[in-house]
Amino acid sequence: MSKTIGSINKKIAAGKARIVRADEMTRIVRERGARRAAEDVDVVTTGTFGAMCSSGVWLNFGHANPPLRMSRVWLNDVEAYAGVAAVDAYLGATQASTAVGIGYGGAHVIEDLLRGRPVVLRAVSPGTDCYPRKRILTEVRLEDLNFALLANPRNGYQRYDAAANSGSETIQTYMGKLLPRLGNVTYSGAGELSPLNNDPGYRTIGVGTRVFLGGAPGWITGPGTQHNPETGFGTLMVQGDLKAMSTDFLRAAVMPGYGPTLYIGLGVPIPVLDEEVAAAAGVSDADISVTIKDYSVPSRNRPGLKTVSYAELKAGMIDLNGRAVPAAPLSSFHKARGIAETLKQWILNGEFELTQPAAPLPRKARVRPLEIRRPTNGAFRQRHDTDGNEMAAHGKTQGSKAAGIEGKTAAAAETRRRSGNGRQNIGSSSLWNESRCFQCGACLSICPSHVFRRDADWRVTADNALCNNCGRCDGVCPAGALTRNGDTP
Repeated sequence: MSKTIGSINKKIAAGKARIVRADEMTRIVRERGARRAAEDVDVVTTGTFGAMCSSGVWLNFGHANPPLRMSRVWLNDVEAYAGVAAVDAYLGATQASTAVGIGYGGAHVIEDLLRGRPVVLRAVSPGTDCYPRKRILTEVRLEDLNFALLANPRNGYQRYDAAANSGSETIQTYMGKLLPRLGNVTYSGAGELSPLNNDPGYRTIGVGTRVFLGGAPGWITGPGTQHNPETGFGTLMVQGDLKAMSTDFLRAAVMPGYGPTLYIGLGVPIPVLDEEVAAAAGVSDADISVTIKDYSVPSRNRPGLKTVSYAELKAGMIDLNGRAVPAAPLSSFHKARGIAETLKQWILNGEFELTQPAAPLPRKARVRPLEIRRPTNGAFRQRHDTDGNEMAAHGKTQGSKAAGIEGKTAAAAETRRRSGNGRQNIGSSSLWNESRCFQCGACLSICPSHVFRRDADWRVTADNALCNNCGRCDGVCPAGALTRNGDTP
């Protein structure tokens, strides 16, 4: 038997369609088989909520009077790229504050805008005859902007390698805090709930597919910038209207020692066209494997330590070299299931219609590494030979600011207050701020006293009375939900 997206949309409109979450489909296929599942189920909803560093927003500010062609733009002291037009800019989520450093960045500006907070806009220009103004300093809110498009060049990884550290010192990475001598394992992605894991052949997901993005409808605009389907690392390029989104599904974060990032909720509906689609959507955590990579090796080709399944990772302990090592996610399974459930209800209520892809995602693609070659242009090479030293100095400055040096401007002080990151040692008389918590579980593999726990639905809680002030959770929480006694979260 087979269906079409059009026939499924008619069943939805008539209130006769059966919609299930991806984790529910796993059970249905296991119990009834793919053929019966294809007959009974019309749509499978997926979800993932994790750090998407490759994120940002396109903004249009409108023209001032007299007008200014913005050549450089800052929002709360975070620089946006302005080399596109007179009053347009792209603000990247990982761009760090020039005043505060990596404790506050583009992701925080995006969340501030979404929360309706005023953001300081500063722009400069050399001035021209048609754009005579040379500088602007003002405040803007999201409602003031003509256009605010969340645009993710790379989102929804099909799978992502896990991380560990065999070295002798703790390291801070975009995969979180990794303890020495294989002290913990971290991983990302939503496993059996993840969109591309439920349609690995891209039968139903393509360019023009309507999706859940940040709490609002969005679209797939193409393959992600590191789309690598032949190795199972497919990605998606997505976009949506920031003004329609919700901070329930879009939150700023900081990976301590690495920098700002943006947690984004993404959900994709899978129309069950036939038995093959049903079988793929019946994938389980036990079917999805990833490699644990050794992040102590400073190479793009990090050695693999072991291949494990998501079921093993989610069990909380991994056997590495004959030793039980705690494993914890950086993505939120609780949020991912909530996204899949929300999308399910949208479809059931007739608020979300499935779309036919305008073009398929490529099934063959090659991601090439960057090869370092000495420039052949001698004049250019001589002019830029000092760039390495300049970047090292810049990194040192940013790092020292992130460690606690306050910014010199009022905007910097305000962004420091809002970010709340950088003070993340739970300490004695500890304070866990549930409203800040993303429910990711990064803390679960760190604490030897078991202060942090999760329930069957992956909700994280903390029992502060168990804390022995060892300090291991310092620099762990990307949401800044762990603070010392006396700090304001």
